[in-house]
Amino acid sequence: MTTVLIADDQPMQRFGFRMLLESQDDMTVVGEASSGTEAIRLVDHYHPDVVLMDIRMPGLDGIEATRRIVTTGARTRILIVTTFDLDEYAYEGLRAGASGFLVKDAQPEELLAGIRAVASGDAVVAPSLTRRLLDAYIQHLPQPTTPSAPPQEDPRLSSLTEREREILTVVGQGWTNTEIAARLHLAESTVKTHIGRILAKTGARDRVQAVILAYDTQLVAPA
Repeated sequence: MTTVLIADDQPMQRFGFRMLLESQDDMTVVGEASSGTEAIRLVDHYHPDVVLMDIRMPGLDGIEATRRIVTTGARTRILIVTTFDLDEYAYEGLRAGASGFLVKDAQPEELLAGIRAVASGDAVVAPSLTRRLLDAYIQHLPQPTTPSAPPQEDPRLSSLTEREREILTVVGQGWTNTEIAARLHLAESTVKTHIGRILAKTGARDRVQAVILAYDTQLVAPA
């Protein structure tokens, strides 16, 4: 049974989500929050598998709430549900530690599939959409100052093998596992194993965070 917390400041939106989720045999809603502060409190109380997190809420917004929940090391996964597929805050939400995002007008089956994917440790943002999002909002990354010496390699990359570094690069470029397997002449199961090792070595929570890591470490440049 997947436990879900709904965080949204619109009562009708929460009601709609609850009705949908409670119609499923494998999901249950453990609570509702109308603000980021309340979401943090309820996550600490209920330890849900997934939080459906709105971005724009009064007081503490969904981005900061996501950041604080992730920082605690809780097993709870955050699925941001936003109004637009390229909402100007969605990129920051992913950087804060969310496992993905969906738009509020997504089909019910898309939302349910997204919750199940996030609960299982996967990311729900398609690689092509992830690349589009990051390219659109890459300016949110802090600009490095002009170094007086050659920049040192990010320590998160130091433990990766050459093959893992190569795969992290193409993951950042939006390649799917099937594409990676075909273009690098690997079995798809081998690709999955490599990605699992990359996540473990770098501390990335999921594929979305791996893409952000590729940008942060400049393995991938915006198109």
